[in-house]
Amino acid sequence: MAATAVYAQQAIEALTIQAQGGQRQAFQVEVARNDADRAQGLMFRRSMPADHGMLFDFGRVEPVAMWMQNTYLPLDMLFIRPDGTIARIAANTEPLSTRTIPSGEPVLAVLELNAGTASRLGIKPGDRVEHPLFKR
Repeated sequence: MAATAVYAQQAIEALTIQAQGGQRQAFQVEVARNDADRAQGLMFRRSMPADHGMLFDFGRVEPVAMWMQNTYLPLDMLFIRPDGTIARIAANTEPLSTRTIPSGEPVLAVLELNAGTASRLGIKPGDRVEHPLFKR
């Protein structure tokens, strides 16, 4: 498939981030649950609606590293523990970079949002992501 091809999106699911102060932000996310979908991620896309994102489900808790190869969109990456709390945020990642972006600790998932979203909405480590993937 050519690099300029449009890739089919995954089914859209609801996800909410609840800040420690009580504010709630709703998103619509694609969920990458298998190796092929995780490898593809948001590669080659040129835009994403402001309230959308991609949730990477790794299926087990472990340290992970992400990268931006073939990804044109600058992103915020939210590394999420199995209980749904945000462990770390890598803000404004560099498009097309092959530099790895580590989770910093074992996590279950990563949420990618448009760059600047976390700062604009006041999302911080310790805030809780609500989605069926996470157990309280």
